[in-house]
Amino acid sequence: NERQLTVGDKLKVRLIISTDRELEYIHLRDLRAAALEPVETLSAYRSEAGLSFYHAPKDVATDFFFHYLPKGKSIVEYTLIATQAGTFSNGYALIQSYYAPEFSAHSNGLRIEVREK
Repeated sequence: NERQLTVGDKLKVRLIISTDRELEYIHLRDLRAAALEPVETLSAYRSEAGLSFYHAPKDVATDFFFHYLPKGKSIVEYTLIATQAGTFSNGYALIQSYYAPEFSAHSNGLRIEVREK
């Protein structure tokens, strides 16, 4: 699946988490393409749409740490900006329980193309 962007474009990343049970102590890591940088660069606790979590942007990924995830669908969003032109592999998102690692899942990766302005 190919995506086309221009340097300077902002992207809203939406991670949809579906669970069949309540979960505690969950780590979500969203790997990103080298051309994309987070708009928010400081780690902090956040609350969105009924979820509370620690948000930690890093060099190659953005990490989310949840004390509790409710049963059903949850959505986490953050913003990236395209900083350089080229074709890149965007990583996948991986979610896993800290204390029961057999509870894990991942998304698909994709290719993106970023063009000059």
